[in-house]
Amino acid sequence: MSKEIRITPIKNGTAIDHLNTGSAYKILQVLDLMDYTVTLGMNVESRKMGRKDIIFIEGRELNEKEMNKIALIGKGATVNIIRNSEINRKFQLVYPEKVEGIMKCINPKCITNSENIPSKFLIKTSPLEATCRYCETRMKEDEIISMIKK
Repeated sequence: MSKEIRITPIKNGTAIDHLNTGSAYKILQVLDLMDYTVTLGMNVESRKMGRKDIIFIEGRELNEKEMNKIALIGKGATVNIIRNSEINRKFQLVYPEKVEGIMKCINPKCITNSENIPSKFLIKTSPLEATCRYCETRMKEDEIISMIKK
């Protein structure tokens, strides 16, 4: 006998779909969601991707900085803003051209790591690379993901 697990749709909040497998855990680490109900599906079947991760956040619409964090970790993810159990807005995330204050520079001598100055990075998309606007240090995709702040 096979059992099917169903996830209850959210009434109001954010659904992040079409995440590469394994990326949902990192996204949860960098978003402050302790006061919200979060449902997570990891490595679930997907007609479009084969396997995927998916996150449902009840009662919370994410801001631009949070969307940029998700885009850098899970480019191509689909975000659905849910209101009154209906999709209010739906869009696909793309890499931002620049980000501010969402990740640390890997250069320990960068002024942003010793002074109270928000980090600023220009983002190059293919391959993914971030360049610090202060010290010009370049970070590759795995470094970018590991340096995103909560």
